Amino acid sequence: MHRLSLLLAIAAWGPVTPLHAQEPLHLIPQPREITALQPLSLRHGVTISAHGTEDRFAAQDLTEALRDRGIRVVDAGTPGAIEIVLSRADSPAAQRVLARDSVPFVPAMHDEGYVLVAANGTVRIIGATSAGVFYGVQTLKQLVDGEGRSAHIAGAKIRDWPAMRYRGLHDDLSRGPVPTLDFQKKQIRTFAAYKINEYSPYFENTLAYDSNPLFAPPGGAMTHEQVKELVAYAKQYHIDVIPEQEAFGHLHHILTYDAYSTIGETVHGHVLAPGQPGSLALITQMFGEIDSLFPGPFIHLGADETFELGRGQTAHMVDSLGLGAVYLDFLKEIEQALRPSGKRFLFWGDIAMKNPELVKTLPKDLIAVAWVYNPQTSFDRFITPYRNAGMETWVAPGVNNWNRVYPNNDMALRNIQGFVRDGQRLGATGVLNTSWDDDGEALFNQTWYGVLFGAAASWQQGESSIPVFQDNFGPVFHGDTTGKINDAQRKLMAAHVLLQQAGVGDASDNLFWMDPWSTEGQITAQKIRPVAHDLRILAEDAIIDVAQARPTVHRELDALDALELGARRIDLIGLKFELADEIVGMYAHASDTITTGGSPIRDLGDISGVNGRIQDLRDAYSLLRDQYQQAWLRENRPYWLHNVLVRYDMATQLWVGRADRVDLAKQQWYRTKSIPPASDLGIPASMPGLVPAAQTPVSSPHK
Repeated sequence: MHRLSLLLAIAAWGPVTPLHAQEPLHLIPQPREITALQPLSLRHGVTISAHGTEDRFAAQDLTEALRDRGIRVVDAGTPGAIEIVLSRADSPAAQRVLARDSVPFVPAMHDEGYVLVAANGTVRIIGATSAGVFYGVQTLKQLVDGEGRSAHIAGAKIRDWPAMRYRGLHDDLSRGPVPTLDFQKKQIRTFAAYKINEYSPYFENTLAYDSNPLFAPPGGAMTHEQVKELVAYAKQYHIDVIPEQEAFGHLHHILTYDAYSTIGETVHGHVLAPGQPGSLALITQMFGEIDSLFPGPFIHLGADETFELGRGQTAHMVDSLGLGAVYLDFLKEIEQALRPSGKRFLFWGDIAMKNPELVKTLPKDLIAVAWVYNPQTSFDRFITPYRNAGMETWVAPGVNNWNRVYPNNDMALRNIQGFVRDGQRLGATGVLNTSWDDDGEALFNQTWYGVLFGAAASWQQGESSIPVFQDNFGPVFHGDTTGKINDAQRKLMAAHVLLQQAGVGDASDNLFWMDPWSTEGQITAQKIRPVAHDLRILAEDAIIDVAQARPTVHRELDALDALELGARRIDLIGLKFELADEIVGMYAHASDTITTGGSPIRDLGDISGVNGRIQDLRDAYSLLRDQYQQAWLRENRPYWLHNVLVRYDMATQLWVGRADRVDLAKQQWYRTKSIPPASDLGIPASMPGLVPAAQTPVSSPHK
């Protein structure tokens, strides 16, 4: 497929932004009502005033953001300075602005809504609460274009409020990466900038408990002090921290200890056994500490994927009562035991939804979190069992980052778009967008695309536009005016789709680590061979886009590095299968050359000499190892990192070992004028579907 064809192939994910395009008012989320006005020059700086102590934090947040852009914040009365005023909707000054500009401040706007008027040398941000004023400030930050004295504020009149009350991000802290406290604070600041108001860290065994100190891995758990600091930090940004501690399934890292063997459904399994006295005792111990650490109104109980239930200690109960009844009865026991805390409890809805009649017996104060991570024509069936039972319901789409070298944003955006749309229509009150780290290799800095679209979809009313978001992402998140970052994201989406169409899933970690000469690798090679070149062109074009955008981009550089790393890892998938085929062909050609009296040294050198194909693969894995390690440590603690780095080391060593065997074949040629059969070196004599070597032109630049 030629480059023109590739560009046509990605057209379905939105237009490629030309370099000269000037798109006004790029905003995430998009306000409910907006009118563009004349821009306000910041040549002489700004003055900022807040009426009331509660809004001083918003004023300080704005001050720091402007100074980071080289914009002067000056004293009141400075000639030519733009006056920015933060005020409450019930103040006389705000009432005059609302009346003058005919902007009604309706009851739906009270909790988090705002009015922003940027015109005639003044910016007025009006909210009924500190949250409303804060969110108006976040929109104003996005209206600032440029840096320093050349910057300006895009003039606008905006009236805005959220479609959904709870707009959250759920982050897996238990399957590998455990972020540093500094990075979690960076997450909080960024979530708040896009009007997310709930952050839910996911714990299986990575919250340190005084009552059960055996759980927490050294260096890989949040301490009480760290939790308290994070909760207080998040509160300033109008974010409630909702802890999720698994209370039923997903507890393998606890149940692997023999000290807890009596309460597991199976030995060293994953699920607590209902009916065992120690099960409920453990839950009350854990959640007693959680209650003292997290003062917010919500706690997440987890309780998903309890697949072992009925396979061990509860087999007789399940045989007698049924699987659904045993599950829901224990969920009710948990809720009753924890009810004195006064919290409201969330739980994952995947198990309970299979028993819609029994769902009606659950306490109505429970909040069901419906989840599914693939695009669907309709998401109603995941939501209606709880809405029909009169339960409050949140929806949980996903950023589709797990088990992948880069998130599959094609799936993520369509999943988020549809699930949130249907959730709003059916009366869901919240969104809990999810980031998971199933195999321990995911990097959060690669997920911002899906995270920000989740923020937009949960704030905006109805179905959020994917193409509009794609046009807005680069300018808003990175300050990119070239369109190149948006193009790079689209190309990596297209790369995933290309692999899906080839029948190999998508750009998965499994594909990245797969040995192309293993049995599974040779089967996969037949499918990936026709698209390997096009896959690499998409990835390499994305790398070029990032490089060309860098000189003008000064924001979120760690995320930009993570984007480039994802593109390079996708490129290596294609490279690996291409070079593996070439090596097979070259060794076969070397063997044929000997039968006609020729020398195989040139072919063997192309396989394993300087700049040989095997060295290319060795170099690619070792380079990406270093880049991955750097990316990991920018956001995570060292804990768990070696479990990933060892895979890079093993992949590098695999190809180094193969290079050594080819070098020995060279030495055998010099001694005996023969070389071993390909199978003796671990090289397939042929690959299914590969054109025979005699029909394959071999390029041999090496001598």
